[in-house]
Amino acid sequence: MKRVLLFFFLSLPISLLSQETKKKDSIPKKWNAPTKVAFILNQSTFSNWVAGGTNTVAGNLNVNQEFNYKKNNWNWDNKITSAYGLSYVDGQGVRKTDDRLEYNSLLGYKTKKDWYFSFFNNLKTQFSKGYDYTKTPQVAISSFFAPAYLSFGPGMLWKKSENKFINIAPSTSRFTFVSPEFSGNYGVEEGKTSSFGLGFNLSSYYKFNITENLTMENVLALYADYLDNPQNVDIDYQMNFMVKISKYFSTNLGFHTIIDDNASSRIQFKQLFGLGVNYVFL
Repeated sequence: MKRVLLFFFLSLPISLLSQETKKKDSIPKKWNAPTKVAFILNQSTFSNWVAGGTNTVAGNLNVNQEFNYKKNNWNWDNKITSAYGLSYVDGQGVRKTDDRLEYNSLLGYKTKKDWYFSFFNNLKTQFSKGYDYTKTPQVAISSFFAPAYLSFGPGMLWKKSENKFINIAPSTSRFTFVSPEFSGNYGVEEGKTSSFGLGFNLSSYYKFNITENLTMENVLALYADYLDNPQNVDIDYQMNFMVKISKYFSTNLGFHTIIDDNASSRIQFKQLFGLGVNYVFL
């Protein structure tokens, strides 16, 4: 079932684009495909420090790969976002601080100025097992593809520029997958490894320069399930600041908030700050 859904998820936009024309050159040979790599490091060391302190080292690696296509009235944006972070704290050992793997695809056909008929795909999961460190012994709460969220559906896209757009999909199909180990969690019934939802999805992106060297990025996703407590809206919001120091160095500050009753009864919050090394491959 998972393989069938993933095949549909990845192949549908390609099949739609192939119908634009029967010419062999309907899809350009060269795509706009930039890759952005950023490494953020945090470190502190104490020796005979009377105020106290704990030696820590933490690092986060972020890789964003884009595949963007634009021709005539067609606009197809694809983005793979991956992030992984580890920290070492004296007395606690190595712990995971960040883990994210996400694929976004947004296909649009322009109808008039700034408006498109659209079809979006989104897949979110993580690379490795996650643990609840507040419990002794530590308890595993997630792993690769458990949970994994697959969403797709038709809608309308308002796109002013690459840095400013809103997509509204009022008929969004959403699948949640877990492994047998986590059955009964993340909105999946006990004894099952997947669940289906149908709802309203809104996603938006807005990036702008506050000053010449200070950039702010906002990423928002909302989802309400018509079949399961539609009044409980899932919210995923990211706000990122980047202060450019030089061509390759920047200071990065990020906030990430998630509200999802199926995953946790509490508001999830993550904050990251550090010196980043950035490079863009074109």
